[in-house]
Amino acid sequence: MSITQHPILAPLIAQSNHIDVKTRQIQTTQPEHELRRFIAAMIGYNPRWMQSLYAIRWGFVRLLGMRQQGIPNSNQLRPEQVPMQVGQNLGFFKVTAAAEGQYLVASASESHLTAWLAIVLEPLGGNNYNLHTVTIVCYHAWTGPVYFNVIRPFHHIVVNQMIKAGLAGQPTT
Repeated sequence: MSITQHPILAPLIAQSNHIDVKTRQIQTTQPEHELRRFIAAMIGYNPRWMQSLYAIRWGFVRLLGMRQQGIPNSNQLRPEQVPMQVGQNLGFFKVTAAAEGQYLVASASESHLTAWLAIVLEPLGGNNYNLHTVTIVCYHAWTGPVYFNVIRPFHHIVVNQMIKAGLAGQPTT
């Protein structure tokens, strides 16, 4: 089954304007711990260059007539602190679906778009898994595609670096 057909993701993808899937193969004997460890390190990744991008974003969204509520802080979480309950906050995201050792889906909604971040562990057999990091975007207004097409190149850089940090298991500040 393709990750885009995952029963939790398929309804979100059906209404989306953009989807981005980044997949890495990993090995683990503890998928429950590995999913939480990866998410904690990924969300905790917040180097200065990324903080600078958020500062630039602040000015850009104002040009589009929108507001940004400050610059997101780095959430330094331990794996056991990763929220796995619907409605709990994960950084500036809110958990919308989660299953221990299988997936976590969280969303952030603004006036111009809603974005979902999904981390999915797909068993391949034995200790082998595909680790999918999925971004799903749904535009709400004309500002949605304008905004997202400007930031899209940076989105790929940021997400790839966050994945790298997640795989390394060490948040960077």
